[in-house]
Amino acid sequence: QVQLVESGGGLVQAGGSLRLSCAASGRTFNGYAMGWFRQAPGKEREFVAAASWSRGNTYYPYYADFVEGRFTVYRDIAKNAVYLQMNSLNAEDTAVYSCAAQGAGERGLRLTTPSEFNYWGQGTQVTVSS
Repeated sequence: QVQLVESGGGLVQAGGSLRLSCAASGRTFNGYAMGWFRQAPGKEREFVAAASWSRGNTYYPYYADFVEGRFTVYRDIAKNAVYLQMNSLNAEDTAVYSCAAQGAGERGLRLTTPSEFNYWGQGTQVTVSS
């Protein structure tokens, strides 16, 4: 059974930082994209960041426009994991953050919509107090 388990969410003051982790089990996602989405109350799920396969063991990161250089996404292939380092958080970043992984299809694409990802974690709450 494939599982994605997130950790690292919590309550932080505006301007602070958090690092989210997502550990995958049940299969490897080497060669496929893994990333993060978020959903705030009353809003649709939106893309945050992901790392997609480039070549060999290299992955290229890409981000939603609203990240504006504040977040960094990176992979640990050996651990089958993806991370999201979030800095300079503000109240608008408050949401449930979910890890997502592409399980099949063409590799190396810049995937940004939920339907392009095959596996999902349960989500972790991030709350930023102003």
